[in-house]
Amino acid sequence: MVKKESQVVSVEMNEKEGIDNNGFVPMEDLDEKEADAMSQQELPKSSALGVNLRAVEQLTLRPYAGMPKEVLLQFSSQARYKITREILFWLIIVSSLALVAATAAIIAMSPKCLGWWQASPIYQIYPRSFRDSNKDGNGDLKGIQEKLDHIQYLNIKTVWITSFYKSALKDFGYGIEDFQDIDPMFGTMKDFENLIAAIHDKGLKVIMDLIPNHTSDKHKWFQLSRNRTGKYTDYYIWHDCTHINGSTIPPNNWVSIVGNSSWEYDDVRQQCYFHQFGKEQPDLNFRNQKVQEEIHDVIRFWLGKGIDGFSIHTVKFLLEATHLRDEPQVNKSQNPDSITAYSELYHDYTTTQVGMHDIVRSFRHSMDKFSTEPGRYRFMGTVADEHNNIEGTMMYYGTSFIQEADFPFNRYLLKMEQISGNNISDIVALWMKTMPQKKWPNWMAGDPSSVRVSSRIGKEYINVINMLLLTLPGTATTYYGEEIGMEDAMSENATFPEKTPMQWDDSPHAGFSDGNSTWIPVNQDYLNINVKVQQTQQNSTLNLYRELSSLRTNELPIHRGWMCYIWNDSNVFAYVRELDGLDRVFMMVLNFGMKATTDLQKAVPDLPSEALIKLSTNFNNSDKVVSTKAINTEKGEGLILEYRTTKPIHKMEAFKEKCFVAEKACYSSAFNILHMYC
Repeated sequence: MVKKESQVVSVEMNEKEGIDNNGFVPMEDLDEKEADAMSQQELPKSSALGVNLRAVEQLTLRPYAGMPKEVLLQFSSQARYKITREILFWLIIVSSLALVAATAAIIAMSPKCLGWWQASPIYQIYPRSFRDSNKDGNGDLKGIQEKLDHIQYLNIKTVWITSFYKSALKDFGYGIEDFQDIDPMFGTMKDFENLIAAIHDKGLKVIMDLIPNHTSDKHKWFQLSRNRTGKYTDYYIWHDCTHINGSTIPPNNWVSIVGNSSWEYDDVRQQCYFHQFGKEQPDLNFRNQKVQEEIHDVIRFWLGKGIDGFSIHTVKFLLEATHLRDEPQVNKSQNPDSITAYSELYHDYTTTQVGMHDIVRSFRHSMDKFSTEPGRYRFMGTVADEHNNIEGTMMYYGTSFIQEADFPFNRYLLKMEQISGNNISDIVALWMKTMPQKKWPNWMAGDPSSVRVSSRIGKEYINVINMLLLTLPGTATTYYGEEIGMEDAMSENATFPEKTPMQWDDSPHAGFSDGNSTWIPVNQDYLNINVKVQQTQQNSTLNLYRELSSLRTNELPIHRGWMCYIWNDSNVFAYVRELDGLDRVFMMVLNFGMKATTDLQKAVPDLPSEALIKLSTNFNNSDKVVSTKAINTEKGEGLILEYRTTKPIHKMEAFKEKCFVAEKACYSSAFNILHMYC
């Protein structure tokens, strides 16, 4: 009977090609140890039904849900399943390693990402003249907050607010009475905190001035120092003076920048104190470590408030020689007693002394401690040009081992006395050729202490200057109002002609203030030169600036590509911006003289015969095709030409010494990524 039942089961299994599992319910009183013991026992040779399991093993079975562990082990040990598992395992290992290697390779090959201070122009605001929010005739911090949309309209991401410290304002806020307070004219600390929050909410960054060389004579440090109080006794530079016939004879012939002796007698202390600027601005003694720590506290204070960086002024004046020798005369035959002007001496003992750069680097070190948070790098620029000593200016970049400033502000365009294609070319080449490798250039054509571009070199050149600034490699700085071509005040009685209020519209006081008067008169040309009217004019200076900043942001060759200058004469300066891996090239042809026709094929024989005008200072010429053998430009006209080529100029031997790149990058069209190795 059992034999018959076994045969029946065998027949059923052959028909079904497997055994159906109807599940089971384990005995509730079977503990885990007993279950484990049973699972480890050898399978019985026959079941309760008399089924021969060895015969079952010989059957062709398929895996099914809920099969017992013992049966599953029979399948897993078969070669076809074991080999499959091993293949899948090693495929996963190899794929993971390949993914890690590819990621590492991409990171290693990728060029350094540009920082926020490299990615956008900087908009410099003189706060007293930007926007008055409380009708007192003076611009203020709330006024800046009201006009942040204008900065976004310009496609600018960084705001530079010049000095707003508590000050007597005799020197435009650079004689500071309290480094950790705001002058009431500009608002309160709460106003400043609100402004910072609003700037960051709009995705913008903000930098501010730091003037460490001196303070106001009203500063509490000076008041304590003149009374010889504790640690403040040597916070400033004091020396005995000689008195003869009621006159004070200074320790040496050093003169201040504003003229006359840089020593001033103080009746309280009965000594002379040193001042490189006005007598109301005594120099701090930076050979005193406690003074240095005070300035580090100032840096930490404002970084703690949320600012994104500093523009540090007057750094070359931080140290003076201790020996007090007379500085050498420019004209050795001049009577020493007649020397009163700063230009009449060589300032070998009062500027750029040994140890000065160490102090600046220490500022950098304090700022770096606030740059550890991702996306919150703190920028440091220095306003410290060395006049005719370009190598001295470049020292503010630091070295390849020790970083100093992200860049010293490039003020060489501000000193340009005559404009021409040759002069502009010389200034650009001077900076690019002497700048250390892998450093970042910058350009500015205006600031609060210089005659505005339109007044200095002619309003017909304002557009082409803006085109120059925004198409050169590096970071451009725009002084407020230059995006609409503001000029210095025309009145002969104008006190501060380059600081006239921002011209927003054609309403009274140009929309700068709703009060009855302004701290200095608005320029009389505000009816035609203002933001509101230029927004509606297609060919306006404002809309051209906006197009230029947008083009700079969106086009990789202009943003971070090579720059090669290919032509310059008395009228025209021409250069190209190109990127490895891209066949699209942008060529700037800028006229800084008179009407001219330029043959650029003569300069670059492999240049395509035609190019498209991508953008022109005259919007009517945009999208036209021109012959590169005869490019016509009017006086003050600028062209951005676009063409395609497989022969980039920076790879041509003839232009090897005329091509520069700050952050090398190569474009891969196959993967749509940037990499370093071309």
